[in-house]
Amino acid sequence: MPTKSVEIAPKSANAKAKAGASGQPVKAANKVTGKPVGNAPPLGTQSVHRAVTVLREIAAHGMKGLRLSDIADALSLERPTAHRIVKGLVAQGMLMQNRETRHYHLGHVVYELGLAASPHFSLRELCQPTLQTLADKSGDSVFLMVRSGLDAVCIDLLEGSYPIQTRTLEIGGRRPLGVGAGSLALLISLPPDERERVMSTNAGRLNTFGNFTQSRLEKAIAASTDAGYAINEEDVLPGVSAIGLSIRPRQGAPYAAISIAAIESRLSGARRIEMARLLQKEVRALEKKLDAESLLWE
Repeated sequence: MPTKSVEIAPKSANAKAKAGASGQPVKAANKVTGKPVGNAPPLGTQSVHRAVTVLREIAAHGMKGLRLSDIADALSLERPTAHRIVKGLVAQGMLMQNRETRHYHLGHVVYELGLAASPHFSLRELCQPTLQTLADKSGDSVFLMVRSGLDAVCIDLLEGSYPIQTRTLEIGGRRPLGVGAGSLALLISLPPDERERVMSTNAGRLNTFGNFTQSRLEKAIAASTDAGYAINEEDVLPGVSAIGLSIRPRQGAPYAAISIAAIESRLSGARRIEMARLLQKEVRALEKKLDAESLLWE
């Protein structure tokens, strides 16, 4: 019986930037709400900051990519400014454009840089056996997430043998911390003050992901804290649930998490408890393995 996958992608957000009337640098704004967030980057680094933000936004939309107008709206940039940034990134091979759809995608240079950097980031390879075990034993989709600032990024995924797979994001897919079980596992592992800061900053972005809201996030945090693992009960996509657990390093807050996602009927009641125990067993064993790879965590 062929495997059927269920997919979801974030919706573009719309916001307008407010320029400083005095010509002085204005505070950096949340890309959705437009509200100030900390201090703006110095003028000498603003172009780099904007270029990297554009790359991350396009990466978050996976194979779909983004149009120029989508980029400008999502990042609260004037369209001429967005065009200059995108044009420069295309010239350097960091972006490419589909001539038919007019959508921009990550370019070959990004891929080449990733290959060059990969020997220094062996987490994916070290976690691969654990992901395979979880996919084999659960029969469902398994995701490896890592923290990237205010977001969680999928760096690997495996599908199980069950005919209906819930592939809710692709490798490279990016979500605000708290959206999805793996991302939620990373959020609840943070110190309370940092968690509150992240939640406050991301508040305006949550409703761009399916059913998600600030209220649902708060309820999910409470339920997950009680259970001892992250629980996503159809919070992002109707009919899809997931559980997640952070991978604890020897020092500091967890940097990565693993989650199992399935149709709701396969992650409820006794089976959810069974899958949670499996996840806890495999992740704790993985932590011991990672402890032996001291260079990864130091």
